[in-house]
Amino acid sequence: MKKPTDMGRNRTGVATSPIDSKEMIEGALEGSPEQSFDPTPIKLVRDSYAVDAPPVGTMPPPGSVKGAAVTAMQGIQGKHANVLLDLLGERLAFERTGTRLYEALFTKLEAGNPGGMGPTLEELERIRDEELQHFGWCADAMRKLGADPTAVTPSADIAAVASMGLMQVICDPRTTLTEALKTILIAELTDNDCWETLARVAGEMGQTELATRCHVALAEEQEHLRMVRQWVNAALAGQAGVSEEAAATP
Repeated sequence: MKKPTDMGRNRTGVATSPIDSKEMIEGALEGSPEQSFDPTPIKLVRDSYAVDAPPVGTMPPPGSVKGAAVTAMQGIQGKHANVLLDLLGERLAFERTGTRLYEALFTKLEAGNPGGMGPTLEELERIRDEELQHFGWCADAMRKLGADPTAVTPSADIAAVASMGLMQVICDPRTTLTEALKTILIAELTDNDCWETLARVAGEMGQTELATRCHVALAEEQEHLRMVRQWVNAALAGQAGVSEEAAATP
């Protein structure tokens, strides 16, 4: 079976057809205006949309009396409870996607051949289970704060859209296990930073129990990141015929 790094019928570069590419460049030059392009008009249009456009979404009102009370208390202290709830909603959405990403990765593992360099099905299942547990923690935290975890917060909406490309890559039957692992690496890098942010905001807003749980989740996500990095480096080193240390060096 052909591999992505094998030579194939890739005709995307202009060097594959020098005669046609020369004509294409000449045609582009002929069809271009003599004066330089002025980006000002399109910038003005974009600026007007940016100024007048509504936000992607807004926070739902508290789903309970307790939620209204928590929001009011945070407001009295000069803090915005909705910021914390929005971050929780974002992590909830991303952890749900993370669970699905690892489940989709099972198929890649079955079709691929890690050659003893990992990952194993047991390792992927453990990470999947921890991602699912983090999702449950976020939902539980939102309920305790009086929020509705089924409501899509603005940041949750953004996270869901941003992660669509990751899911498309891993679910594409043409992508390899290595390519899927590199895609998972993007998710884990994001996850680590966002858990760190959520832990800091929760702590500064006096949510000690939530901050502690966030730090536990962060420690587990850091381990996920370490493992995925190791798998990617090992896979690339094996394919390139170099040492794993060389593959990991910037």
